[in-house]
Amino acid sequence: MSAASTPDALRRRVPRVQDFAPLVRFRGPALRREERLRRAADIWDLRAMAKRRTPRAPFDYVDGAADAEISLARARAAFRDLEFRPGVLRDVQEIDLCAPIFGRTARMPVGIAPTGFTRMMQSEGEYAGARAAAEYGIPFTLSTMGTASLEDVAAVAPEGDNWFQLYLWTDRERSTELVHRAAAAGYRTLAVTVDTAVGGDRLRDVRNGMSIPPALGLSTILDASLRPEWWFDFLTREPLSFASLSRFSGTVSELMSSMFDPTLTLEDLDWLRQQWPGKLVVKGIQSVDDAVRAVDHGADGIVLSNHGGRQLDRAPVPLQLLPEVAERLGGSTTIILDTGIMHGGDVVAALALGADFTLVGRAYLYGLMAGGLEGVRRTLELLEGQMRRTMSLMGVRTLDELTPEHIRLDAARVRAAVPAIRL
Repeated sequence: MSAASTPDALRRRVPRVQDFAPLVRFRGPALRREERLRRAADIWDLRAMAKRRTPRAPFDYVDGAADAEISLARARAAFRDLEFRPGVLRDVQEIDLCAPIFGRTARMPVGIAPTGFTRMMQSEGEYAGARAAAEYGIPFTLSTMGTASLEDVAAVAPEGDNWFQLYLWTDRERSTELVHRAAAAGYRTLAVTVDTAVGGDRLRDVRNGMSIPPALGLSTILDASLRPEWWFDFLTREPLSFASLSRFSGTVSELMSSMFDPTLTLEDLDWLRQQWPGKLVVKGIQSVDDAVRAVDHGADGIVLSNHGGRQLDRAPVPLQLLPEVAERLGGSTTIILDTGIMHGGDVVAALALGADFTLVGRAYLYGLMAGGLEGVRRTLELLEGQMRRTMSLMGVRTLDELTPEHIRLDAARVRAAVPAIRL
């Protein structure tokens, strides 16, 4: 091409400051909590923020799982390796995420799962979770191992859809008292956890010497020096208390051993059904037969869950179990799924495969540790936006339109069987 025929746009010239100055935008450090949270593009960013701001022992309690943490890794891999099968040429201008759940309509098909020792992760704890859930119009579940009382949590979110998670004790009188307190405080759904005959062997906690309250050893003090805000909040606010106990001092393992009942059977489920006037959910189902038995014994819903990988390592992956359970139950009960959810697309996949609703635990706690109430809000905001975008790109406007045809679970195995092609 001759110089005469070269377009002006392609001719070389000396750069001028006024040409590139508008393109230079230096972003300063985020000094305010809200600004830092706004920069989090996904839940993994919130996790990174949480790790920087939280002492190692409580962070690892959230982040870790049992033994070699295989159950958790497989649960996340199941979501990672599935394949969406989108439809195109659909009108997806309006996306409706509303989901019915036990007579109410949630803004989106996600609730906050029960988590233990929550105010140890960040001092706002269950209060932040309950408030954010009420603002978003989704359920919040208070754990028996929660660090705020039934009554106090209900008071900060009186209009919220509050659920209570129960560990049945050998002392049934104490269990009955908790059930009655939950009913009196306005909790309308009771989730009884059934996968805790004993506590899982959570090796990170063992190695960290995790205790309630945190022990101020030399390593803990050194760790605290890097996270002064966490320690200031922890030491200047009300000491940890529990939904079911006034106070406890000892290791996490000792506390769990005092709580769990290894003799729990279906007869206890029958007894609980008689005690509880509201909706009853059985959490920790890991087989089709147990799902059927729970429904036969009065459950209004089940949670397919391996306790976030924190109990039995190499446990069944809830997402992979879901299609068979959904087919077997045939719409006779509400199916809820947890474990491994870190993205709104994970929620969409679960609903397509037969779940009616989902619960998030770690994702919520990462937001809490990253920024208290504002961090929980950011978690919910991210999940909602990801769900909307995923459904739009799949050509789906409502949750009812999602079907198993939108998902291919064995996509990773198919790809692995195809010889690699060098380009």
